[in-house]
Amino acid sequence: MIRYFLLLLLFQHFLFGLETSKKLFECTEIFKARKSELLVELERIDEQKQSLNALKTATEALLKEKEKKLSLQEEQVNKKLDEIKEKEASVKKMLAENKQVLALLKSTKMNKIAQTFAKMKPASAANILSDMKKDEAAAILQSLKPKVVGKILTKMDPKKASELTLLLAK
Repeated sequence: MIRYFLLLLLFQHFLFGLETSKKLFECTEIFKARKSELLVELERIDEQKQSLNALKTATEALLKEKEKKLSLQEEQVNKKLDEIKEKEASVKKMLAENKQVLALLKSTKMNKIAQTFAKMKPASAANILSDMKKDEAAAILQSLKPKVVGKILTKMDPKKASELTLLLAK
C-alpha cells in the first residue's frame, strides 16, 4: 500500500511537474512574444527619435539661415536710413540757406522799392500806393523814412491813409 501511495505520489509529482513545465513553457513563450513586440516598439521609437533629431537639425539650420537674411536686411535698412538722414540734413541745410538768400533778396528788393518811392513826388507815390493791396502798400511804407511816409499819406485819400496807418501801427 505504501508502494501504491508512493507511486501515486510520484505520479502526481510527475504530472504536477509536467503541468508546471507546461506553464513555464507558456510563460516563456508569452515573454518571448512580448519581447519581440517590445523590440519592434523600441525600433519604432528609435526611428521616430532619429526623424525628430533630423527635423530639429533642419529647423535649426533654417532658423539660422532666416536669421542671417534678416540680419542682412536689417543692415540694408539701417544703411538706407542713414542715407535718408544724411539727405534730410542736407535738404534742411539747403532750405536754411535758401531762406537766408530769399530774405536777403526781399530785403534788397524792398530797399530798391523804398529808394524808388523816396525819390518820387509824394502825390505820385500816393496814387500808386492807393491802387495797391493794403498789406503790400503798408510794407512799402514801413521801409520808408517817417518824414517821406507823412508826405505820401497827406496826398492820399483820408480813408485809405487811415487804413494804412492802422496797418503800420501793428
